[in-house]
Amino acid sequence: MAPTLTEVAQRAGVSLSTASRAFSAPDRIGPDTLARIIAVADEIGYRAASPTRNDAVRPTATTVAVVVPDIGHTVFASFVKAAQAQGWHRRQTVLLTDTDGSADREREVLGELQGRVDALVVCAPRLPASDIVQLAGDTPLVLVNRSSPECDCIVADSEDGLRQTIDYLVALGHEHLAYVQGSPQSWSNQRRIAAVEEFCKSRDVQLSLLGWQQETLAGGHAAAASVIATGASAVITHNDPMAIGVMNGVRAMGFSVPDDLSVVGIDDSPLAELANPALTSVNVPMARAGVLSLDLVYQRASEPDSDVREVHLPTQLVVRASAGPAHDRVFRPGKESR
Repeated sequence: MAPTLTEVAQRAGVSLSTASRAFSAPDRIGPDTLARIIAVADEIGYRAASPTRNDAVRPTATTVAVVVPDIGHTVFASFVKAAQAQGWHRRQTVLLTDTDGSADREREVLGELQGRVDALVVCAPRLPASDIVQLAGDTPLVLVNRSSPECDCIVADSEDGLRQTIDYLVALGHEHLAYVQGSPQSWSNQRRIAAVEEFCKSRDVQLSLLGWQQETLAGGHAAAASVIATGASAVITHNDPMAIGVMNGVRAMGFSVPDDLSVVGIDDSPLAELANPALTSVNVPMARAGVLSLDLVYQRASEPDSDVREVHLPTQLVVRASAGPAHDRVFRPGKESR
């Protein structure tokens, strides 16, 4: 017997109506609940019924290409997994393409996909939005973590998460912050830099803006010496792997996290809880973005002439152990983080 929605609801610990909304109106339930329901449905093989039983009027966006810059990054992996699960429930085939963070490869991929798929979802693109819209041509397009008046978009409100972060660090007594930026081609990176600069200025907090690094553990490790050299008592990095890399780097130099340096990442990836110490990070709900991206594709296929939609997702600072009160820095050769 095929799995039922009732089984999904029972296993996920939610009401039947909440489980139903996960597939019919996912924006009406919380991201954690949504992710749990989708995960259970995926685990037991539940497939939601098509919104219409009339094949003649069923939306035609049956093959959707999802383009990401790095499937190896846990944030994009969670986005893709959620998009694929929602595509399965929507009876859409989801094809995945990884551009390895290259604008040139992104351009090539989008050119090759034009006319070969029913819709495109491009997550965290490196090309300008206008170029992507042009390359997509008549193919329905959803941009994630990029805004454009010419197509449907999903944008995480990273600015508010950074505001929460800076207010939290200021409350802990930090007066000098450093920021390690990501790829210069990243639209999210530019927005985050602008937000950090604005919030530090309005709160009379000294900011040391460091040059861009690879958005990896190695990139964060490479930035560690520069972070220490600024004299900042706390650092925010473009993403979680970079933050963990900074923690590893400063520990290797004999400093302690958070006693000598508080560290905050962005994304709240699974790595954050596994880090030592556990990483304070801004939660960006990329799994929810994955679900909503397929919903926007479906809605666009259903209503091709409707107004362009831009969905904003809230972000939230998740406090763990890597950020603490500001202290005078003390060099401790070989001392482990505590």
